[in-house]
Amino acid sequence: MRRDPAMLDWLLDSDPALRWQVERDLAGAPRQQWAATKAKVATEGFGARLLALQEADGQWAGGAYFPGEGFDGTGTTGAPRDGEGQPWVATTWSLNSLREWGLDPTGLSGTAELLAANSRWEYDDLPYWNGEVDCCINAFTLANGAWLGADVSGLAQWFVEHRLADGGWNCEWVEGSTRSSFHSTLNSLKGMLYYEQAAGGSDALREARGAGEEYLLERRLLRTRPTGELVGPWATRFAYPFRWVYSALNAVDYFRSAAMHDGAGPDLRLAEAIEVIYTARQPDGTWLQDHRYPGLAWFEVDVPAGEPSKWLTFYGTRALDWWESTSV
Repeated sequence: MRRDPAMLDWLLDSDPALRWQVERDLAGAPRQQWAATKAKVATEGFGARLLALQEADGQWAGGAYFPGEGFDGTGTTGAPRDGEGQPWVATTWSLNSLREWGLDPTGLSGTAELLAANSRWEYDDLPYWNGEVDCCINAFTLANGAWLGADVSGLAQWFVEHRLADGGWNCEWVEGSTRSSFHSTLNSLKGMLYYEQAAGGSDALREARGAGEEYLLERRLLRTRPTGELVGPWATRFAYPFRWVYSALNAVDYFRSAAMHDGAGPDLRLAEAIEVIYTARQPDGTWLQDHRYPGLAWFEVDVPAGEPSKWLTFYGTRALDWWESTSV
């Protein structure tokens, strides 16, 4: 894509958690430059603020996926209204953010061991690094464990064993569901890919990942089978942070990363999802924050709904750059 200098300057005027990625993926900065910016995630801005909220036992907000009983919400924002939404402040969500922002895992030295000793899942009091029964939670844990150096090889095998017959995953499998979910499948794929990138994976895991990708590609990342209807309004609505929610942008970002890891070009079945991303781009080249997922957050990292989002503009621009530069 032809780069607008003013747009690039706008994106670069951001927190180190975003700026280093803009430098690397959009500005073409040398490695020395973006690596220096990336290192600041531990000491400045969002990353430093979130690191400072970690508790002595290795957790955040006293819980694994949800805050512990003694957590009073002090220092958080976006309190849910009438029970709307969920809290995004506990350990798993905090680790997700730090990992996605590019924090060097040495900034969390000892955390893997502390969580092994002190953190248990709200489901059946299971040990943290063993995961539980929810595909999305296990996917986050698989990626975070690989990042922090925990032994999560058993959790990687869990995804091989719990893939459904249609190729994907569904967090409601434990309730008897036999049909895969777009949300669960994408989150599972992201966790498995990160594990492969960090730990190498296995042939069985790569086969499972390929089947999950095919599940989404057969549906053009957007449509149900066999009717071809839009899978849900959430598929074409973009919000950052992505949380656990599926969207065309979130999915295309995954397929970009997977293709680069696998040394492959983009699958042409991504075209309709790419068109959704093009359509959402504003005349000035930005993408708007469509909405916010309600619930407790430590602090806001993006703009309110209706305003141009630097994060979504980065992801959207990077996705279209990849598509335009590699498609036939």
